[in-house]
Amino acid sequence: MKRAVRAFDRFLCRRQGVFVFWDDPDCMFRAQLTRARREIILPGAVIPAGAKVLGLHFWNEHMPQIPPEGPTLTQAVRARRMILSTFRTLAREMHRDPRMEGVQALGGATVLFAAGDGSGGDRLFTRLGFTVFPHRSRLGRFGQFWENSYTWSLMRAYNAVSLRQRKLLALERTESWMTAGDFLRRYGTTDMPPQRAPDRTGAPARGTHHKDGSGGA
Repeated sequence: MKRAVRAFDRFLCRRQGVFVFWDDPDCMFRAQLTRARREIILPGAVIPAGAKVLGLHFWNEHMPQIPPEGPTLTQAVRARRMILSTFRTLAREMHRDPRMEGVQALGGATVLFAAGDGSGGDRLFTRLGFTVFPHRSRLGRFGQFWENSYTWSLMRAYNAVSLRQRKLLALERTESWMTAGDFLRRYGTTDMPPQRAPDRTGAPARGTHHKDGSGGA
């Protein structure tokens, strides 16, 4: 069953255009160029429905494994280090990869923590600069149930220990988003090309990307 779930996940990622921008064991996320399904309200910016956004997807195979005794401080420190390295690499790729030109925001949904629950995940993503809020499925509770069922299957296939004391019907999906401008200011490096101030939606200014490379597919 685990093998079937993993195979279907790989198929779905290819079908949805999820791609690798950094082929390294420390890369925590893959990315997906998509459109905002609805308006995203962020501090100082409103991302309109239909805007070009970059979805961030946890790379299941690269997620630190939770030991049998449960989460540890060492694991948490490693995960944070991996996320920071991934974001810094992604910021460089946003300047280099022409596919990412015009992206207005970055983020996605997860069940690893709930908005406002005071958990380590909630606090971490807030400190990383993301705005965290509850996810609303386009299909209502019916859609949320099937989204959670699929995610639960992935967690069971890749990191079963994480399901301890977590019931399928109690899972809550949470969204975390940040404007592209804020992301580049926070995780960009001094060797990047100069970046003009973003517009009101937080989109990076056009014409600032180098056309000399792209992320992997």
